[in-house]
Amino acid sequence: MTANNIKIPKSSGIVSKQAHADLPDQAIYERELGRDGFFGPATHMHHQQPPTGWLNWEGSLKPRAFDLNKIQAGDSSPWHAATILYNDQCQIRSWQLTEEMSFLVRNGDGDDLLFFHQGKGVLYCDYGSLDIEQGDYVLLPRGTLWRIAPEQAMTVLMIEAKADRFQLPEKGLIGQHAIFDPGVLQAPEIDDRFLSQQNKQAWSVSVKRGNQWANIQYPFNPLDALGWHGDLYPVKLNCRDIRPVMSHRYHVPPSAHSTFVCNGFVVCTFVPRPIESDPGALKVPFYHSNEDCDEVLFYHSGNFFSRDNIYPGMITFHPAGFPHGPHPKAFEKARACPNKETNEVAVMVDTWQALNFTEQAKQVEVEDYVNSWKKN
Repeated sequence: MTANNIKIPKSSGIVSKQAHADLPDQAIYERELGRDGFFGPATHMHHQQPPTGWLNWEGSLKPRAFDLNKIQAGDSSPWHAATILYNDQCQIRSWQLTEEMSFLVRNGDGDDLLFFHQGKGVLYCDYGSLDIEQGDYVLLPRGTLWRIAPEQAMTVLMIEAKADRFQLPEKGLIGQHAIFDPGVLQAPEIDDRFLSQQNKQAWSVSVKRGNQWANIQYPFNPLDALGWHGDLYPVKLNCRDIRPVMSHRYHVPPSAHSTFVCNGFVVCTFVPRPIESDPGALKVPFYHSNEDCDEVLFYHSGNFFSRDNIYPGMITFHPAGFPHGPHPKAFEKARACPNKETNEVAVMVDTWQALNFTEQAKQVEVEDYVNSWKKN
């Protein structure tokens, strides 16, 4: 016999009728206890004190922040990029590229999703060439042969899917053209620029698979395709082409901002949007205990209205198991005099499997981040 989830709504005590709106005067701090990354069953608690109002924290399991701006540039290989967080399904790296790659790479472990935080240039791959710039996502399917020629120094957030392939989220009732129309996705082209870089000079290919590596030498450039057809190819999406789902009366959950989904984790993008105008609507991200997911946020640009002393190029890591939400100053500012709109751009990765951080990440950690919820 298969057990069914308990899905009969109940309530007790002082509550609001609607999640994230018309909070009781006696209990203004709402906390969502949710399952399945905001997709599953949930309960909304109403507290007298902020759920993040801790006095002290002991143990290695805690919220962390890392300043990726402090990572020293390495060589031009993406496989030597600084690994920040990882599990069996996902790996998150920070890569700096200042000069043209004189070799090709191929990932045998999984898809690579590259988010270009800074810089611009050209990507060459099996399928042709593609202009890339700040704010671009580029999705490279497993096994794609590629290299990048930067025109300006690049800082790249790399998200590797090791157990599955990246796909677009189901958009349900809002329709396939919402959030971003698939028509805005761009693919590489077999153009004159791509054809002009083909030659019979010696090239090497660096292949990654598991904990093994190979360097393969060719007497010609393996990017020598004259054409292709099919439904497996890299795509590019710029964050400016994302048009977020909004409600002037209700603060929509992060799951509404899903950009790419994968077995074991989801990638969301927060882009500028109007702030809720209804007097009773919550106007900052709600306190929540997302009990199935670790949460990672990379801050790309703008002012992050739910955070204090967090700047572009930083990354925060909130393991599952305890509540998190806006910093005290952000919460009070939004209640007293809310802005009309946000101007932030951030990339979120929610993973179902616990993430580990590396020694490289530890070296650029913002040590006092766990205390940033204390009121000064």
